Amino acid sequence: MADDKEPPIDIPVIDLSDESQAAKPLLEAASRYGFVFVKNDQHEVLQKQIDDMFKLTEAFFSSPTTVKEECSINSNKSGKNKGWLSMGTETLDPGRQRRADLKEAFNIGEFLDGKPQQPFPDVFAARQEEIRRFSASCHALCNRILRSFARGLEITEEDWFAQRHDQSKGPSGTILRLLYYPALSSDADHAAEDLRAGAHSDYGSVTLLFQLPGQPGLEILTPHNTWSPVPMNPQNDVVPPILVNIGDLLSYWTNGLLKSTVHRVILPKEGRVGGDDRYSIAYFCHALDDAELLPVPSALVEKHGAGEAGALTETPMTAKDHLNNRLAATYGIK
Repeated sequence: MADDKEPPIDIPVIDLSDESQAAKPLLEAASRYGFVFVKNDQHEVLQKQIDDMFKLTEAFFSSPTTVKEECSINSNKSGKNKGWLSMGTETLDPGRQRRADLKEAFNIGEFLDGKPQQPFPDVFAARQEEIRRFSASCHALCNRILRSFARGLEITEEDWFAQRHDQSKGPSGTILRLLYYPALSSDADHAAEDLRAGAHSDYGSVTLLFQLPGQPGLEILTPHNTWSPVPMNPQNDVVPPILVNIGDLLSYWTNGLLKSTVHRVILPKEGRVGGDDRYSIAYFCHALDDAELLPVPSALVEKHGAGEAGALTETPMTAKDHLNNRLAATYGIK
């Protein structure tokens, strides 16, 4: 991957309020860029919810290390892919990175009967219903986006994708991830090629990304094999839009028509050496564990070409199979 840079990419902002009109431009943006902004009409996710979640995020990451370690992702109590990840735990581009990502994270899995299925630190335990509602709101927005994709792909069943993301039917790898990219001291031992998040595609179906103004760093890999920064709020909306990117599962299901675009988070080259603190919140929406990654019943998908998912194999890959493979690579599990 080249380190040549391009100007900020012109990612469209789509208004989902008229879903019949949104389907085609949403599909076009996802096919071209793999990323798209959706206006936050606050139908599912309220801006206050976002603001409150960022306050919780900052409160947790400012906690003493001993507090965070109680909910470590390496703890048997936390469970697979849940809990706190310390600096240096994750390497998203193991083939190219000199060292691990310069970030911390906290992964929150699905709730069952209104309860988290992992230990929560006190700062989260006191607000677990608020966290549950935020997760549910994000999932509702993801399903609205998935229904729009089904319309754009001219699938007869408008709920084809949504049915495979129905959390009442079973478990999935869906994760609400709180992220903290700490500022590095000017004399810290880091090289120019060090990254806050290595180059990667997302493992699920769609990702919702919430960012704070004035905290840049996200870049996407363009079709020219160059890196382009992603704007924070391209239309300067009072209520910032939500950034949506396509994950591997939608790419599998659509024979690559919808692009699971590689992206990364860099230390800004301008401003203070070592950057400033950066926070973000990502909702990784995954299909049910047993969902098979076979091409969707769409003439547009069929026309696009041969499936990436190995549609002709005797045993199709499932969403859980794919997630386990990607996690094994990320955490160096043999």
